[in-house]
Amino acid sequence: MFGSLREKLARTRDAFRRVEDLFRSGKRRDEILEGLEEALILADVGVTASGRILEALRSGTRKDAGEAELERALKAELEALLAPGADGRPAEPRTGPSPSVILMVGANGGGKTTSAAKLAARFKGDGKKVVLAAADTFRAAAQEQLALWGKRLGVPVFKGSYGADPAAVVFDAAHSFKAQRADVLIVDTAGRVHTNANLMNELEKVRRVVARELPDARVESFLVLDATVGQNAVLQAREFLKFSGLTGIILTKVDGTAKGGAAVAIAAELRLPIRYIGVGEAEEDLAEFSPREFVEALLS
Repeated sequence: MFGSLREKLARTRDAFRRVEDLFRSGKRRDEILEGLEEALILADVGVTASGRILEALRSGTRKDAGEAELERALKAELEALLAPGADGRPAEPRTGPSPSVILMVGANGGGKTTSAAKLAARFKGDGKKVVLAAADTFRAAAQEQLALWGKRLGVPVFKGSYGADPAAVVFDAAHSFKAQRADVLIVDTAGRVHTNANLMNELEKVRRVVARELPDARVESFLVLDATVGQNAVLQAREFLKFSGLTGIILTKVDGTAKGGAAVAIAAELRLPIRYIGVGEAEEDLAEFSPREFVEALLS
């Protein structure tokens, strides 16, 4: 797993090369710390998260700390920023007892539909009965795209008519889900501009329908963010936090960008756990996120 992830994160690893070079430079502690903040910012970790990391290293390492100690301290701090959920505890990477509902939310083009299909493949592989709900009734061919994935995976897809109320589609999907005695319902919602209040309210409506129709289900709301937009993903996510049901993040296209360091900025600022990362196009290319493996893949 580590070797594969290291290979998948090749572009982001290149962005962290300056960080690694500092720990091989022969410089003293203060000189290393002086250059580290700039190196982290250039690796797309962000100003706020980089500042927090430097403060922790200055207060948590000895004045005469060598390169190895500083590198260990940096890895530990990166893991700590990436690990906790909104309540400060590490998040469980999978859904809990059946039944479970996962709402996929985010901006247009972030990879929600593909991520929904990859999740379906994972849960089906775990022996769970999965239903996909195509609640994106506005984007041309969105439902057809999910239906093609469903056919490929052997997973049923519940669709509504084009332009239908997404909450009504989810209502019908919830009843179909119960009738099939399925384990996991994955709802693909329409991409939305995070500044559009009406679309954000629509998400709340969908969540209320799920809570009413499936009161015993564990509900997850995953914010799907495109890693290739780097710090802009942080700006997007701030607005989506106004949607009260968010429980985690799926970071997509991590394999195709040098901006994977934004994962640190996203987790540190939002206090939401990254649950999965997309590292390729195939259905199996959705990895459960491990802070330790991620950091080791970047800095080893």
